[in-house]
Amino acid sequence: NDIVYSQCAYFYMSRPAVLCAVLPFHTVRLTAGVVLGGMASLFVDREIGVLLHRGYTLPDFVNQCVSNIHGHGKGRQVPVHYGSPELKFHTVSSPLATQMPQASGAGYAVRNTGNCVVCFFGEGAASEGDAHAAFNFAATLDVPVIWWCRNNGYAISTPSSEQYRGDGIASRAAGYGMDVIRVDGNDLLAVHIATAKARDAAVTNSRPVMLEALTYRGGDHSTSDDASAYRTDEEVIHYNAQNPIDRMLRFLIAQGYYTNEEDAAHRKLVRDDVLAVVKVAEKEPLPSIDSMFDDVLEPMPPHLQKQQQELRDHLALYRKEYPTSRRLD
Repeated sequence: NDIVYSQCAYFYMSRPAVLCAVLPFHTVRLTAGVVLGGMASLFVDREIGVLLHRGYTLPDFVNQCVSNIHGHGKGRQVPVHYGSPELKFHTVSSPLATQMPQASGAGYAVRNTGNCVVCFFGEGAASEGDAHAAFNFAATLDVPVIWWCRNNGYAISTPSSEQYRGDGIASRAAGYGMDVIRVDGNDLLAVHIATAKARDAAVTNSRPVMLEALTYRGGDHSTSDDASAYRTDEEVIHYNAQNPIDRMLRFLIAQGYYTNEEDAAHRKLVRDDVLAVVKVAEKEPLPSIDSMFDDVLEPMPPHLQKQQQELRDHLALYRKEYPTSRRLD
C-alpha cells in the first residue's frame, strides 16, 4: 500500500488477510530440480508472495506499478498486472477467468513430464463461463493442473451468498470427475499440506485437482473500492480476528521461534525496503509514446505506421497539453 500512498500508482489491489491463504504455497516444490521447468506455468491473480518466492523482485513489482521503462508491461498495462516469461508465470489479466482455459492448455503441454500447472482464481471467477470450459477440458484431457481457488467471500461487492447456492466451489469438482481438497485458508500449515498433496496427486495421476481455500478479504477489493458500502464493520472485525498472519505470529511466538520485537523489526525493515525501491522507481523515465506500437506485429503493417504518424503529428500540434518531460524520446 505504500506504493499508493506515495501517489506513484493510480490503482492497486491490497492483500491484507487473503495473502496468507497462499503463503504456504511458496514452499511446495512444483517441479523436479528446477522452478517451473519445461512448460510448467503459474497463472496468478493477486498472489504476489508466490511471485516473490519464485524470484520476482521488489523493483520488478514497483517498476510495473509505476509504468516506468523497466516495468514488465512497458507502461501499457494496469498496475499489479505482473508477468515473467523467465519465471514461467503468465501476465495477470483484468477480465475474470481468462487465465483458466489457458491453464488447461498449458497443462496439456506438460502431461507426463513430472511438472504441473497451477492456476489461482477467486470464487467470483468460478462463476464465469471460461471457468467451466477450463474445468471440463482439464478433466477430460487428464491434464496436471491444480485449480487453486481463493474463496474470500466476495467478488468485489457481490457476496458468495449471491453468487451460488452451494456451500462453495469444492462441490463442483465431483461433477467434472476431479479430485478435490478443501482447506482452512487461514491456517498456513494446513494450506501447505493440502497444496503439497494436490501437487503430488496432479503429477502422479496426470489429472486435475481442485483446491479450495476458505478465507476472507480483509480490506477493500482495490483502491477503486469502498467495502464499507456493502458490508458492516462488525463483519470485518469478526473475520479479521482470524487473520492468518496474526494467527501464525501467535503460533510462532508460543513455540518460541519468534518474538514480538523481532516481528516489529522485520515489519519496519520490509517497509523501509519497499519505500526505498519506490523512491528510485518513481524517478525513472517513462517509456516513449512511440513504444506503444512496438511488440504488436512484426514488421509493423501500414495501418499501424499510419496511426503512429498521426499520433506524432497530434502531439506536435498540442505539445503543451501532453507533458512528456519524463518520457524517452
